[in-house]
Amino acid sequence: MKTTTPAEQGMQENKATARDTRTAVLKRSIRANVPLRKTFVQAPKGVVSRHGPLKEFVTGRDLRGLKAYLMIVAACSNGDSGWSTTHDSAVWARMMDIEQTATEQSARTGAWRTLRRLEQRRLITCHRTGTKITVTLLREDGSGQPYDRPSGKTEEDRFLQIPATFWTKGYDELLDLPALALLLAVAREKNWSAFPAEKAREWYGWSADTHERGLKKLLALGLVERRDHYKKAPLAPMGVTLTYQYQRTAVVRPRKARKQATQPTATPATKSAANSSRAGGAQ
Repeated sequence: MKTTTPAEQGMQENKATARDTRTAVLKRSIRANVPLRKTFVQAPKGVVSRHGPLKEFVTGRDLRGLKAYLMIVAACSNGDSGWSTTHDSAVWARMMDIEQTATEQSARTGAWRTLRRLEQRRLITCHRTGTKITVTLLREDGSGQPYDRPSGKTEEDRFLQIPATFWTKGYDELLDLPALALLLAVAREKNWSAFPAEKAREWYGWSADTHERGLKKLLALGLVERRDHYKKAPLAPMGVTLTYQYQRTAVVRPRKARKQATQPTATPATKSAANSSRAGGAQ
């Protein structure tokens, strides 16, 4: 029977977790909210197909790849390193929760294969140097074009925001693939929008069943809220039909930037006035 030495026990107790690693990545990127172009979820109106790159993750059942991609956007989108980030392959594996169920070498290999899938979808580029892997963002629409920070000035450049607390508080760990896809779909739209399951295939490229399961999971976790909405229906028996509208709850909405309290800069004139005031009060 193998025994654990005090040193080994101490190492295990203090070893960084996957969430620790994701939190460190987010702190280094210095972002309260992570921007993601809406074209990742759904193409703008007027194009032949409304499906965005998100469809391939859902139909390919690639939850690991989707979570990894969102973390890469979070890590790279501040632009401090030219839209790139570099980590040891073991760190990438821990960030993706692979090391929990694999040997060290298998986890490293799994991380590289996950990143290569994202590269094949033209969302990133990646290359290895020894055990280091550098990843560079490409545009979120899967066009393979270089990444730039979205400004929101055009339809193709509009973006949704994911709060950093989505990862740091572990909400990402609660979601399966349908729920994560639907959370992004809800985040893409205005508050209190409708998401009819019968439109799922046309709008997003996944099944009505996947759509409904995703919304149900989000409601159960308290990450979205729903309200009744009645639409006029002249040919319906009651003259109206009941639909549902959804929005994100506060815990997964973008965080407002804290306003910095600013002190007025002292000028010679204000200093003179202050000195005169103090002198007058002393008389």
